[in-house]
Amino acid sequence: MADGGKKLLKVLCIHGYRQNAQTFRERTGAFRKILKKHAELVFITAPLPVKPLENNDEEGGAIGASKEDQYGWWYSSNDDSFHAQDYTDVCKGFDQSVEVVKQVFKEQGPFDGVLGFSQGASFVAMLCALREKNVEPFAFDFAIMVAGFRSRSSQHDELYSTKVTCPTLHVYGDTDRVIQKEMSVEMLQYFKEPVELNHQGGHFIPTSAPQKKVYLDFLNTFLAKKNS
Repeated sequence: MADGGKKLLKVLCIHGYRQNAQTFRERTGAFRKILKKHAELVFITAPLPVKPLENNDEEGGAIGASKEDQYGWWYSSNDDSFHAQDYTDVCKGFDQSVEVVKQVFKEQGPFDGVLGFSQGASFVAMLCALREKNVEPFAFDFAIMVAGFRSRSSQHDELYSTKVTCPTLHVYGDTDRVIQKEMSVEMLQYFKEPVELNHQGGHFIPTSAPQKKVYLDFLNTFLAKKNS
């Protein structure tokens, strides 16, 4: 509950590959500050452990994190690794992750919205598709995807067969070297009237004044509805 008794939006936050709830929360300090009068952010950790790298720059991972600190939402190969650019028939662990999020919705929901970063944003896009198909308990009013992309696993193709009508905000950077801008733009076609936020930076959630305005303009509609 915000100052003056105003209800806050409750938003489920889905981290990127090689992150966890804590590392994602730590990396969103400026973003959380922007939203503090608008939303309560709930961070959860994916169920699939990720093998550590010598140089943890893949997917914006937590540098110096131990093996226990790194998780993902699905693997794109049978050796339990993930690469967003790979075309594959594998989506190992995806169903397990969906079940984990279902449990979170049941135990900690309802949620007004969901937010995802990188692999988490791709996962959120597929949660939107499940919502479109009326899969319980995925009932939410909006989604925000930062550095999102279409999954290139053939097993996910069916999830892109119906256009998502849920209001969405898509954030992507001109100089993102992990998830190229073109991958995020390509995903827009699967959403009805997506709101876009294109920034000049890389693989992170931008928080300068112009971007702050876009976030708040997008959220204010849902906040007003919740408090009407």
